[in-house]
Amino acid sequence: MGKTEKSERSEPAIAAPKPLGELAADVRSLIEAARLRVAQTVNAELVLLYWQIGNRIRRDVLGQTRAEYGEQIVSTLSRQLTVEYGAGFSRPNLFHMIRFVEAWPDQAAMTTLAQHLGWSHFKEILYLENDLARHFYAEMCRLERWSVRTLRERVRSMMFERNRDIAAARSNHPGGPSTAPRGR
Repeated sequence: MGKTEKSERSEPAIAAPKPLGELAADVRSLIEAARLRVAQTVNAELVLLYWQIGNRIRRDVLGQTRAEYGEQIVSTLSRQLTVEYGAGFSRPNLFHMIRFVEAWPDQAAMTTLAQHLGWSHFKEILYLENDLARHFYAEMCRLERWSVRTLRERVRSMMFERNRDIAAARSNHPGGPSTAPRGR
């Protein structure tokens, strides 16, 4: 067998690789999807941490002491935590965490929402006086994937109150809800 016989043999067919641009785009998509999942997990864990901190302070400090003594303890705790962990544990933020537990006492329900809402979303609606409005806005954020800016705009525009008034008007209409005039 000479050299010519070797070169005449056919090589097994190898699938042509994807063009480099397409491969790079696929890898970028994988990286971005992983980053998004990591960010969502971190946000959910932070929200859970803040709820647990608020719960612990509320239960162990504020629940069993005079208000001024409890506030002093929160201030002292805040100074210690801020030195170790940064401004996220300032006195006002610790009080936001306490309010968070008061607004969402059911940890399971809060944990479900925390999969979809960040701490900034919760802070926007923590101090709404109406529990139903607070839960309405939280659900709308979850379902519609509102940004914090969108949530803030909807709260300022009193979306809950407007929808509640429309629903009340429809249900009080003499012909019943199905025959109530629809606004545009």
